Amino acid sequence: VQLQASGGGNVQAGGSLRLSCAASGNTFMFNRYAVGWFRQAPGKEREFVASAGWTASATSYANPVKGRFTISRDNTKNTVYLQMDDLKPEDTAVYYCAADKDHPGPNVAAPLYDYWGQGTQVTVSS
Repeated sequence: VQLQASGGGNVQAGGSLRLSCAASGNTFMFNRYAVGWFRQAPGKEREFVASAGWTASATSYANPVKGRFTISRDNTKNTVYLQMDDLKPEDTAVYYCAADKDHPGPNVAAPLYDYWGQGTQVTVSS
């Protein structure tokens, strides 16, 4: 499975972006993969942002993004989304999508994920 993240860009504080992550390759069981978004800011460790399990209602968010970010998935398109609203300068980072084929999710631990996208840059200016 290959993951392609897109949708990053430059935005002012308070603005919105929607990231997409399209899966390709052997996606027959993609609807049974947990999916997640992580981010890494310069000089910092990669951190969990959001995850969705097999079912639409099974989601988990990091505290800094709760109430502002929404993860969703469209299994008919093998695509995962991250809607980011009320963006803040501290949200600036490279955002990575990931997929876990072995657990129902949602999963917050990066080592559980088997597949990773290449990352998309999000820059929020004040």
